Amino acid sequence: MRKLILKILRFSGLPFLFREIIQRNKISILLFHDISKSTAIQTFKYLSENYNIIELNDFIEASEKKDFSKIPPKALIITFDDAHIGNYKILPVIKELKIPITIFLCSSIINTNRHFWWKFEGKSISTSELKNKSNKDRLEILSKNGFKQEKEFANPQALQKEQIEEMKHYINMQSHTLFHPILPKCSFNEAKKEIFKSKEILENQYNFNINAISYPNGDYSDRDINFSKDAGYKCGITVDYGFNTQHTDIYRLKRLSVNDTDNIDELIVKASGVWSFLKTRNGRHQKYGYTKNINN
Repeated sequence: MRKLILKILRFSGLPFLFREIIQRNKISILLFHDISKSTAIQTFKYLSENYNIIELNDFIEASEKKDFSKIPPKALIITFDDAHIGNYKILPVIKELKIPITIFLCSSIINTNRHFWWKFEGKSISTSELKNKSNKDRLEILSKNGFKQEKEFANPQALQKEQIEEMKHYINMQSHTLFHPILPKCSFNEAKKEIFKSKEILENQYNFNINAISYPNGDYSDRDINFSKDAGYKCGITVDYGFNTQHTDIYRLKRLSVNDTDNIDELIVKASGVWSFLKTRNGRHQKYGYTKNINN
């Protein structure tokens, strides 16, 4: 039924109207995590044929200069969160198609055999429930289930240094904190360390120019924005629905999740923003994003 709905939406003309009218004079940012090589080929070919794919740094520079004259119509930025080890497999596609990509790295998980906490199969509580716990409680619950964020497993889940060194010539690498906590659930010192230390590691150990942070899970607060500013980031990426313009808060850039789909109908519908637009209009508001007040 879901596939049928996506197909109907694709051929309804709505994605075309969104792309050619609403997205034309805005900057869209797409979110991916871990797509296969075959999916990357299909995805990047479609996007490059229907949008003008630009570097994230192009948007940052235009914002700094307050000059968007060089940003093309239907501008699109492609981002990947977490730095899954599978991202390395799509490097040949990126090189062949010359597609600008930004990958946000969890700097204390890359180049280790540490695992992403939400992928741990031994937990006795759901990932969604853990996301609603304080960071201290989340780590304690995971620890009781046999998972610690510093624990080394048999195999890596994130990119390794030799892969990153090869990829960095073709891909923009940026920060996704140290261990991917839910920032508003962190204490003052925890959040500050995650934001500051990640940038420091990536710059000192990998010689990257870190100017962007993607807030884990799309969750952030004013405190986390202020930390990002103080640490020297020039922009912050959310998963708030919508498109970006020269008036968008540079530390609250909006992004569309494509769900790593290999379904071309789903890609077309979600990349246009139609899917998220309809979801926000039927009362199903996203359960993540901006937290106005935090108690620590």
